[in-house]
Amino acid sequence: MSGTLSPTTPPTDPNDWHRLVCRVTERLILTGDLHADPTLALAQLEGWVADGVTDVIDLRGEHSDEDLVATHAPEIEYVWLGTHDNGGTQDDTWFYLGIAAALDALEDPERTVLVHCHMGINRAPSMVFAILLALGWDATDALEAIRSARPIANILYADSAISWWLRDQGASADEVAAGVATVRQWRADNPIDVFANIARIRLGGSTNGGA
Repeated sequence: MSGTLSPTTPPTDPNDWHRLVCRVTERLILTGDLHADPTLALAQLEGWVADGVTDVIDLRGEHSDEDLVATHAPEIEYVWLGTHDNGGTQDDTWFYLGIAAALDALEDPERTVLVHCHMGINRAPSMVFAILLALGWDATDALEAIRSARPIANILYADSAISWWLRDQGASADEVAAGVATVRQWRADNPIDVFANIARIRLGGSTNGGA
């Protein structure tokens, strides 16, 4: 149930990427959620532990596995920051709390953070993007790293992330607009068929809604 940034033979089916562990950096992981089947979820959770995960940031407004993780992997620090996946924007506070949790964990070189939503397509990649910005990454480099690690990542809320980050850093309105334009242009230049990917994952048995 676990995987790495660069599998020997990368999956071609979006459903195979759904719960694949994708390392964006050595200690920052992006993936989808635990399986709805408890037996498969426990096997997957064992994989997370084997992959060195010490902290989980769960971004699904529709579900939480906090109790399951507390029971079967109590050593993992679990943060639930549930939100919607309805398009539009994400709240500034959501990014602030996600970044704060990730940076607090990453201060310890022995900890590894796993960020996930349902499918690992929109919410989790967008939060990982925000975390990379807070770590000092260039926006385009961060987007490229996320897409390279997880080709199904649509990163829908990246414009919300960079808008919040730049405003939080005291950027001018023109600088914020330029940052948002950079993100939107990157997504326009690097399109994926997100609806087909979501449909394929749902066809493969995904539940709990959202991407």
